[in-house]
Amino acid sequence: MSNWWRATAGGLRRAAEARRSYHTIQAIPREVTGSRVSASDRAQGRIPAVVLAQNHHPSDGGSPARSVSRKYLLTTEKKQIQAILDTVQLPFFCSTTFPLQIRAGSGSSTLLESGTVLPIKIHRDQETGKILNLVFVWANEGTELKVDVPVVFKGEDVCPGLKKGGHLNRIRTSLKYLCPAEHIPPKIEVDVSNLDIEDRVFMHDIEVHPSLKLLSKNENMPVCKIVATELENPESAQ
Repeated sequence: MSNWWRATAGGLRRAAEARRSYHTIQAIPREVTGSRVSASDRAQGRIPAVVLAQNHHPSDGGSPARSVSRKYLLTTEKKQIQAILDTVQLPFFCSTTFPLQIRAGSGSSTLLESGTVLPIKIHRDQETGKILNLVFVWANEGTELKVDVPVVFKGEDVCPGLKKGGHLNRIRTSLKYLCPAEHIPPKIEVDVSNLDIEDRVFMHDIEVHPSLKLLSKNENMPVCKIVATELENPESAQ
C-alpha cells in the first residue's frame, strides 16, 4: 500500500470516527403505512424512512453469499436529519455511512436493532423541497454496496491551463463503485493542479482504495478536461 493511500486512509478513518460519534441516527419502528400516516408523522416533526439490504454480499471460501433480510419501516426525527444534512451536505450525504439505532419508542432506552447504514435516496416535495421520506441500506462491515461517489476537483487555483484562460469541463460529477462498506469514500478528489490546455484526467487515473471496483464499461473515459476558451472579441487580441 502506498504512502499516499496510508495517509488518505488515516484521514478517512478519523473523519468516519468523528461522524460515527456525532451522527448516530435515532429511529423508532413504523408499523402502519400509508400516505395519511406519513403525513401525520411529518406534521409531528418526523420523517418516514426504510432500511433495506442490497444484494451484494461477499462469500467466504467459495460458500454461497450470505443473505441479509433485515428490513425495517422507521420514523426518524426531522431535526436530527436536518442537522446531519447541514453538516455533511449533499451530495456527500448519500456516500457517507452512519450508525443507526432503532429503539422501542420515542425516548426509550430499549434498543431493538443497531448497525451501520448508507443513505441512498431522499424523496422531497417538488414544490417545497421538504423531505418526504428517506431510504437507507445496511452497510455493516463485510457488505459490498454500489455507491455513486461524488467527484470534487482541487488545484484549480494553480492549474496552468486555467491560468491561460482555459475552462475546466467537469465531464463526470460522480463515479460508481462497488465498495466494501468499511471503505466507502465520501468523495473522490481529482487533482487538476498540473493540467494544461487539452489535458484530461481519465477514470483509470483515479487513485482509490484497492478494494473498490469501478463499475464502468470503459475506464478510458475522461472525468474532466481543460478546454480552450474562445475570445469574445478576437480583434482585440491582434
